[in-house]
Amino acid sequence: MSSLQDQLMKAGLVDAKKAKQVNKDKRKAAKVQKKSKQVVVDETKLQAQQAREEKAERDRQLNAERKAEADKKAVAAQIKQLIEMNLQSKGGGDIPYNFTDGKQIKKIHVSAAVQEQLTRGRLAIVKLGEGYELVPVPVAEKIAERDESVVLSVAAAQDQMDEDDPYADYQIPDDLMW
Repeated sequence: MSSLQDQLMKAGLVDAKKAKQVNKDKRKAAKVQKKSKQVVVDETKLQAQQAREEKAERDRQLNAERKAEADKKAVAAQIKQLIEMNLQSKGGGDIPYNFTDGKQIKKIHVSAAVQEQLTRGRLAIVKLGEGYELVPVPVAEKIAERDESVVLSVAAAQDQMDEDDPYADYQIPDDLMW
């Protein structure tokens, strides 16, 4: 079967020169269209690549936030476990012991023996939920490594005296309460 162009040339409607010109124009148009398609395809590929990169960045940020939240929960669980495992009794006494929680002064009632341990720096007050508990100082130091805001009161051990202290001759009475 011959092409339409061949049939038109046989019929005398189109001459050879005109047929060559039409073929040349078709090739140019196809070439231009192919180049323009390639540019459009490259632009769409570029946009798709950019969208993938933005999505990957958002996913990385979201994963980082989730990991930080999980780490925070793990630290809180470790602190709670340390407090519950090393919990010391308050002694059921009626002697008030004052300490600060942020800018507020709080009070717990302890026995005389527990008050002695608190003032000597052997026990520390930590916050557990909405309440306050007593733990040994080494445990309080481990808790402070994880979150300093949980440890509220650690009395400084007064056993060591500074050699250059001008007030070394004046001892502070043990029964002084503020």
